[in-house]
Amino acid sequence: MVRGARVVRVRTASLMADRRQLHLLSYDIRSPQRWRRAYRILRGYGDRIQYSVFRVRATSVQIARLRWELSRVLAPEDALLTVRLCPTCADQIGARNSESDWPAVHDVCKIVG
Repeated sequence: MVRGARVVRVRTASLMADRRQLHLLSYDIRSPQRWRRAYRILRGYGDRIQYSVFRVRATSVQIARLRWELSRVLAPEDALLTVRLCPTCADQIGARNSESDWPAVHDVCKIVG
């Protein structure tokens, strides 16, 4: 060990404890080329619900990475809205179409038997 060197430990427990939550992402992109690029990025993270709305189940770290990826594609005149949904709010969302559009996704396992 080098004299005077300091050992730095990285704490990963907080990242590992980061739970996945539902997020709604909505965008307004002016250019068809940028829209296609953003659509491809978002498609890799979640499900498209409407034309410009995606449902993404991710950790805060994954959302930060998604926003970073989109920032490389979007122009200043484009808009991106990210809304984190708590489990209670996510359970109360209803769709006009069918209920299968918003399947119940929980972090809690149910024991049947």
